[in-house]
Amino acid sequence: MITVIFDLLKMLEFIIAGIVAGLLGALAGLGGGVVLTPVLTLFLSIPIIYATGSALISTISTSAGSASVYVKKRLANDRIGISLVTATTTGAIIGSLTANFVYAHGLTWVIYVIFGVVLLASIVPTVQRSTCELPPPRNPDRTTKVFKLYGVCYDPALKIWYKYWGVRWWLGELIMFFAGFISGLLGIGSGALKVLAMDWGMNLPMKVSTTTSNFMIGVTAATSGTLYWFFGYIQPFMAMASVVGIVICANISTHILPRARGSTIKILLLSIFSYLAYRMLLSGLKRGGIFVLPTNLEYVTSFMVLIITLGILFALRKHISE
Repeated sequence: MITVIFDLLKMLEFIIAGIVAGLLGALAGLGGGVVLTPVLTLFLSIPIIYATGSALISTISTSAGSASVYVKKRLANDRIGISLVTATTTGAIIGSLTANFVYAHGLTWVIYVIFGVVLLASIVPTVQRSTCELPPPRNPDRTTKVFKLYGVCYDPALKIWYKYWGVRWWLGELIMFFAGFISGLLGIGSGALKVLAMDWGMNLPMKVSTTTSNFMIGVTAATSGTLYWFFGYIQPFMAMASVVGIVICANISTHILPRARGSTIKILLLSIFSYLAYRMLLSGLKRGGIFVLPTNLEYVTSFMVLIITLGILFALRKHISE
């Protein structure tokens, strides 16, 4: 009886962790998977090796449903996504194999540090993100015609259908490979890097980049997830409970997002992410014996990072999309 109660309490913890991660990720536009790992490791003391496995399962679950909707509504360009998916899945395989090597050789602290850096770096494109931004015009190149990197999308601000085309497919491939590698290494969707590949690298509209990235995230996560399952890094009980929380939050966020997507809310959320990133960095450096702060000082400096980030983002408020 006691064991059953304990299991139910643990399940409730994972569900709540999924809800928190899903809500924070959805409101900031980063997705719940990238937030789930620090929530599980920092607040529930779950080994990162299993937290990343759970994050991968949640990424697959949330991406699968929304990706089909985006494709049907012609927001995501499946043709461009398919042309890039080879690079991102190859990167995911190599990243997953690298993660297995890191864990097998007791270098887990490296994952903490890299995760903190990636989470911190993802704040920048999130601040700059705008769903109605149109890219500056560029002349089509050879890859535009070879891979048919063109289409149309609807811009809600201008209320027009907009013709677009991509360029520099090779650059998109390189960034996608790195995005896939990070996805496999850290167990995240690495959507920010995928958006960077299409938005900056290939000059595609932000709306197309964001929705097509979601289409590709599920494929990348499924590739990494298969290897993580083979290596034994996915705990079904934890993963399924976390997914339940994130799915619940996905439904809740559809009602919250239209009212809460202001710049003030986004600033608060991104400040929380800077706090989580800093804590992950400190955890990694401590585990590696590189840099150790007393516990009290760690909490104080983490709070200072939160406050400083708040100040910087409020100063840049006019650049943060509503």
